[in-house]
Amino acid sequence: MVENRSSSTNKGGERVVQQRFLGHTAAIAALGMTMALSGCGSSSGSGDVTLKVVAADYGNSAANSSEKYWNSLAKEFEAEYPGIKVDVDVRSWKTVDADVAKMVRDGEAPDIAQIGAYADYVKKEELYSADQLLSIPTQANFLARFADAGKVDQTQYGMPFVASTRLLFYNKGLFAAAGLDAPKNWDDIKADAEALKEQDVPTPFALPLGAEEAQAETMMWMLSGGGGYTDPVDGSYAVDADANITTFEWLQKELVGKGLTGSVPPGELDRADAFKAFTSGKVGMLNGHPTMMQEAEKAGIELGMVPLPGITGKSKATMGVADWIMAFKQPGHREQAGKFLDFTFEDKNVMDFVGQYDLLPVTYSASETMVADDEHKELRQFLEALPTAELYPFGKTSWAGVSDDIKKNIGKAVQPGAVPSEILARIGRDATTAENAE
Repeated sequence: MVENRSSSTNKGGERVVQQRFLGHTAAIAALGMTMALSGCGSSSGSGDVTLKVVAADYGNSAANSSEKYWNSLAKEFEAEYPGIKVDVDVRSWKTVDADVAKMVRDGEAPDIAQIGAYADYVKKEELYSADQLLSIPTQANFLARFADAGKVDQTQYGMPFVASTRLLFYNKGLFAAAGLDAPKNWDDIKADAEALKEQDVPTPFALPLGAEEAQAETMMWMLSGGGGYTDPVDGSYAVDADANITTFEWLQKELVGKGLTGSVPPGELDRADAFKAFTSGKVGMLNGHPTMMQEAEKAGIELGMVPLPGITGKSKATMGVADWIMAFKQPGHREQAGKFLDFTFEDKNVMDFVGQYDLLPVTYSASETMVADDEHKELRQFLEALPTAELYPFGKTSWAGVSDDIKKNIGKAVQPGAVPSEILARIGRDATTAENAE
């Protein structure tokens, strides 16, 4: 999975990745020639249409808000397609999924939504399929693992927008001051956190189980404990599997219960706040994604990165995350929405976004560009982990609701006095009920 490697080994890995991307890119280029010769997709939008686009904010301040990217993209698109206007509405990750769900219920669905889940809209036939929207080269350019994750009943509805994998990040300065090495397993995490606490580090280990992205922190810990959200055999929900219960009992007793997670209860700690505390030098360790590298560098924090530690060694699975973009039928602007999506997935626009936030592209051609560009060399180990990373159960039409339930309630499982097995069992029962009702 993701490892720190010597330069010689890393170069070999890059060559393998690059060769794979080059092969797919050549095929995509051939498809593009076919499309050009046939004249498909060459017409411009007709009439005056305004596309409403709702997107999530990947920034953590006004200075790096995603609104700037989307407004710039819309302006460039409108210049190329003068008959189509784009109205962008960028919202916090805390609320964007629920906001879009309400818009759809109220009969005010956006044309395009860039959010965390898509499958719950498929059963109600509210989304266009990818092949109704995209040119053949654009659709063929998605990394296969993510294209498959965007399918329900073998048809792709969710289009992957960006991806990331996760590592454990630690503050090298704080570790050096305490005479610590990077953690390799759970015992190391506990011991290191205790040593950092003795050095008066405010939050030895940040555990953000607040509403912003608790479903991600939860999955990372479940995987590192040998579990996960679903049964590996039949794919059914397994939230309260024995391995998951053991994981949350350990978190409750060994980290939270011993005062190693800071003064803010994990259920009230959001990811963005944990990241800000880390870049302020107040956090010793946390699970993070590639964006942390850029933020730590700006703050002058020397960042260490290791694969997610498991119970006795490196976690057997790394978590991969994909965020999705989709188009709703309700407004009736299929052709215009398709043109905007094709434009969005052009390499330049993909790289502009992932480069700003240190995220990973989900297309073969942009991935090839990232592998070849030394500007992104620190992201290569994240990129190489993508093909085998474990993803959320995106294809379950119940996932959006289950994810929201986890965001609201999983923090209770580590509260002092709580019984983790009861919290996980309740979430698991509701998840199974929701899935069976679909």
